[in-house]
Amino acid sequence: MAPERASVQDLIERAREVRHRAYAPYSDYPVGAALLTSSGQVFEGANVENAAYPTTMCAERIAAFTAVTHGERDFETIAVVTKNGAAPCGACRQVLSEFGGDLLVIAADVDGKIHLKSKLKDLIPHAFGPQDLAQP
Repeated sequence: MAPERASVQDLIERAREVRHRAYAPYSDYPVGAALLTSSGQVFEGANVENAAYPTTMCAERIAAFTAVTHGERDFETIAVVTKNGAAPCGACRQVLSEFGGDLLVIAADVDGKIHLKSKLKDLIPHAFGPQDLAQP
């Protein structure tokens, strides 16, 4: 019997839980992400900060990179949990767009209240992608 697919609420809860494992001593802004792939697997990520700020990595990118490392490239839904329900940053939107604009993005706060529910293509409408690397 196949495992039950994660619901939006399941993803929010998993993102809420993994948020507690974030390493955010500089911003005090822990973020958790849970990414559902078309195979039904869920990959989690928590932000990891660094004293050299540009080397910090967001939760959403960690979840996406972990999924890719496990052979997944077809993403369906990502839930992101922050203290105030903020949307993914521009860098995360760009990375996620590599895998398709139909990804459903859910941004929720620590209480599970959804602040944003949108397709990625609506959050980054003119994303740079493989088509932009094509030779003229």
